[in-house]
Amino acid sequence: MNLNAAIQAATQTLIDHADELTALDQAIGDGDHGLNMRRGALAIQAKSETFASQTLNEALRTMGMTCMSTIGGSSGPVFGTLLVTLSKELPAEPKSSDLARALRGGIAALTRLGKAEVGQKTLLDVLDPVAALLEAGGDDLVSRVKQGAAEAAQATATLPAIKGRASFLGDRALGHVDPGSRSMALIIEALCENV
Repeated sequence: MNLNAAIQAATQTLIDHADELTALDQAIGDGDHGLNMRRGALAIQAKSETFASQTLNEALRTMGMTCMSTIGGSSGPVFGTLLVTLSKELPAEPKSSDLARALRGGIAALTRLGKAEVGQKTLLDVLDPVAALLEAGGDDLVSRVKQGAAEAAQATATLPAIKGRASFLGDRALGHVDPGSRSMALIIEALCENV
C-alpha cells in the first residue's frame, strides 16, 4: 500500500463529501460536521511531505494529533483518538488480523472517551462490523469490508441516538444516518480502493 496515496484518497473523499456530511449533520446535529471534517482533511493534506518520511505508525499519530488540533466539536477528539490508538496498536506492516485487533483497541479507546457503545448511532456502529469482517478474514475481504462499512453507516438510520447532540431529538433522529458513521465509512471505502 502506498501510504501517501491512501492518505490522499481518504482525505480527498472527506473533502468531496463535505456538503453531504453537513446535510446529514443539519438533520440531527449542529450542522458543522462536514465543514469540520473538511478542515481536518485539508490540514492533513498540507502535511503530505511530512508523511513521505514517516512510518505508518508515525503518520497515524501525526494525523491523529492534527485531527485533535484542527477539527472542531467532538469529531476532533474522536477521530484523533482513533488514529493515535491505531498508531500504537498496529505493527509496521499490518495483516487483516492486526487491523482487526487495532480497531478493537480503537473501539475500546473511543468507548472510554465518549462513554458510547455499539448500537448508539455513532461511528462505533461502523468500526465494530468492520473489525468483525477483518477478524473473520476470507475471500474478497477488501470488497466485503468496503461494502460492510457502507451498509453499517446506512444502518445507523434505524438506530436511536443515545449519545451526542442527536440524542436530544429522541425518535426524530430515526431515519437519519449518523454523520460520523458516514465519515468513517467514506474513509474505509477510500482506503479499500487504495490497498
